[in-house]
Formats: sequence, C-alpha cells, structure tokens
Amino acid sequence: MALLGQAALAMWWNMAPELRQDFEDWHTHEHFPERLGIPGFRRSSRWTSADGGEGIFVLYELESYDVLSSPHYLARLNAPTPWSTKLMPHHRNMVRGQTRVLESVGAGIARQALTVRLAPVAGRADALRQGLKSLMDSLARQPGLAGAHLLQHQAPDIPQTTEQKIRGGADRPVDWVLVVCAYEAAALAAASANELSPTALERLGAQAAQDRGVYELSCSATPADAPCTKRT
Repeated sequence: MALLGQAALAMWWNMAPELRQDFEDWHTHEHFPERLGIPGFRRSSRWTSADGGEGIFVLYELESYDVLSSPHYLARLNAPTPWSTKLMPHHRNMVRGQTRVLESVGAGIARQALTVRLAPVAGRADALRQGLKSLMDSLARQPGLAGAHLLQHQAPDIPQTTEQKIRGGADRPVDWVLVVCAYEAAALAAASANELSPTALERLGAQAAQDRGVYELSCSATPADAPCTKRT
C-alpha cells in the first residue's frame, strides 16, 4: 500500500492570509511533532491551494483505523497547547474525514495533489470502487502523475473533543475522498478535466455533487524527520 498505513485523517479548511505565517510556524514546529509523537501516526503532509487562495489540505497517514480512538490521540485532542488554542478558532470552514484507506497506488507525496470529495450513488458503491481502482492504476503510471488514493470516512465512536469545541463544533464530514498526486501541474489539470472530470466520475457511479481542489505541497514529515519536527 502506497500510503503509510490502513487509515488516514484528511482535513480541509481556510486560513486568512494575515494568519498564514503564524499558522505555518505552529503547524510545522509544534503541531506536526505533537501528532507524529502519537503511536500509529506515520506521516503528515500539509498542502496549500495551488491558486494562492486560503485553502489548506492536511493528510495524516495512520497505521490503523484504531489510532483515531486511541487513548494517546484522544489525550492530545483534549489537551490543546496554548498555541493550538490560539489558532484553531481560525480554522474556517473545516471539513474533516476520519477514514479507512480503500485503495492506494503509487506515491503518497508529490508536488501537487488533486482532492475530490465525493459519494457513491445508492446501490453503486461497489461499482464506483472498482471503477476508481482501475482508473487509479492507470493514472499512477501516466507521465506527470505519481499516485492515487481512495479513502472512506467512518466516524469513530468518541465524544466531542476539546479541539472540536474550540473550532465551534461544526466540522463537516466527508464520505469518500480521492487524492491524486502529481509532479507536473499540466498533467494533473489534464486528468482533472478528462478521466477525473465530474461527468466521468458520475459515469463510474459517483453522485453529481463533488468538491474538488488542487493543492501544492508545503511540508511533509515522519516521526524520524528531526529537522521538520523539532520543537521550538
């Protein structure tokens, strides 16, 4: 499996430009180390909107789905640091997916990533998964593209956490998430307009309502990456 584990935490939100520098400092030097110190967190990556907008996409790759309800993780969610407490109210329009990895092929990290939040038409989940799997296998071998990953949200049975309360308790969930990584922007744009267009995904069994965005890599780290995960 290309992603480093069987589960992932995928999140999207907007961050105002005047807070971007403080946010990226916090997220790189405090939040990444904090999360990567939790057993089962294998890799973190932060991405920013390719068009220069306010959008942020963050992906945490997890050893297993059980990490999302582990005592170590819940302890962190319920004891945010002062810096976290300061910045989390500014995570606007938060979308949060606590997911199982359904399919994963090729690289999990590249220069750009297209994310598509989608859902299967009733009765077509199996067809959609098989269609996407075949498509992902093909895409991951195309020049300019590097990998593709399919995630499915499943909310763990845990009470609302302190961090959620700080954000206003209004995190929006996802259903399925498709992430396609690329090292050439033109190749990703072509795939988004053709094989991954809304109409093409509908033909595979997806609902018409889809949310998509293109992001550029800002920072990635693993528990062993001391330069990126050093506390300040």
